[in-house]
Amino acid sequence: MKKLITILLLGLLILAAVLWIRAETVFSDNQLQVEQSKQVMPLDPEAAVLRFARAIQFKTISYDDPEQVDDQPFIELRQHIQQSYPLVHQVAQQKTFSQHSLLYYFPGTDSSLKPALFMGHMDVVPVDDVTLSKWQQPPFSGAVVDDVIWGRGTIDDKVTVFALLESMEMLLQQNKPLKRGIYLAFGHDEEVGGTLGAVKIAEYLEQQNLEFEFVLDEGGAITEGIMSGIDKPVAIIGIAEKGFVNLKLTVNSEGGHSSQPPDHTALGILSEAIVKVENAPFDTDLTYSKKTFDAVANHAPLTSRLPMANLWLLEPVVKNAMLKAPSTAAGIRTTIAATMANGSSKSNILPTQASAVINFRIMPRESINTVKQHVINAIDDERVVVTDFMGVEPSGVSPTDSMGYRLIEKHIRQQNNDVLVAPYLVMGGTDSRYYTGLSDNIYRFMMVRLDSEGLKRFHGINEQLPVDDYLNAISFFYAMLEETSGVTANPR
Repeated sequence: MKKLITILLLGLLILAAVLWIRAETVFSDNQLQVEQSKQVMPLDPEAAVLRFARAIQFKTISYDDPEQVDDQPFIELRQHIQQSYPLVHQVAQQKTFSQHSLLYYFPGTDSSLKPALFMGHMDVVPVDDVTLSKWQQPPFSGAVVDDVIWGRGTIDDKVTVFALLESMEMLLQQNKPLKRGIYLAFGHDEEVGGTLGAVKIAEYLEQQNLEFEFVLDEGGAITEGIMSGIDKPVAIIGIAEKGFVNLKLTVNSEGGHSSQPPDHTALGILSEAIVKVENAPFDTDLTYSKKTFDAVANHAPLTSRLPMANLWLLEPVVKNAMLKAPSTAAGIRTTIAATMANGSSKSNILPTQASAVINFRIMPRESINTVKQHVINAIDDERVVVTDFMGVEPSGVSPTDSMGYRLIEKHIRQQNNDVLVAPYLVMGGTDSRYYTGLSDNIYRFMMVRLDSEGLKRFHGINEQLPVDDYLNAISFFYAMLEETSGVTANPR
């Protein structure tokens, strides 16, 4: 017995040593090594901030119902853009889609180079009237107080639109020809699906038989204190995004009076079906979480490196830990969220029809069809009819060794040498999902810093952006446009 115990202890020691050695040796430093940028921009910072603050004052709110949209703020915003950036409008070939979405094309001299596309959106989400008293500055004031710009759209996503316009205006001031063509696309209905903006722009670009070297849209950001155990800020670049679909579950019955009910009403059958779906989770997949972790692993504590370096043994443990929090669970599987239900119009009437809507956020390896079939199999009841509506397939997965990704990574690091860079899976949807037929290299990143409090302000109360962050965004896009277009003789 003592010999057996000794052997077991020795085996455990060897296993522990293997786990530790792998944790210390498997990961390498994947961070791109660059020199701090010495870039000097021909920018008047105060004037740039005022132009941006003015843009926040236009209530460019998008609604699901187009009839609710007020066109005037969009018209006034466009006039502001035209007045603020004269060279952009003098040089660019311009097109408008659905009245308000804008496309600018700056031709390049080298036709052998694929053009690049930079994206943003001008619309913002509404502000709930009941929250107005909680705003420290009015949500459409564009107030600049203590070096902070306040208002809806400062983060999502007028910062990208105006940083790009400022950058392009400065680039054109150099009066040097662009070698690579540059497109700027600004949608006006991203917050409600992009069907009148990005969809129309993408259709037009496809008709022109264009193929882009890369596409850059909003999505990731420089996160602070969000990745557990990582002390440094981490810039996350979206290389893919989840799809989504709404599935409607419908049960029909004869109805009648509630005094003489059947064993199971339509609503009861529907309720059971919803529970069956919730109790049939999708398989987990660590692919994208591992890509993110691998990029920053050398800066993570041993407690994080050890399990991730030994997934051959500890994968079930890692998955179980990630499934305990909704934020991390969403990154490793298709999510299920029952959000709406309808039954009878009165408490004493049996429903002749009961229906519910379940929203799914779909991992790239799944599809709308596989999700629908998964649900039908889980319910396994012919009385429940499953139909899909408002669906978008998951995006493709873009590489991290392309020109586009490397440029984004390079200029993030040059502008912010304390920041780590990592790829990640975007949980929500962006306008870039409509451009999958136009490039294999689609990335999602906005040059803003977000901590846990900043994330709450995203679509929330007291949305704001420090002046330094806005100027940093301009610096980033200026460097990106300068090198991408080939204006720089010696790329930094």
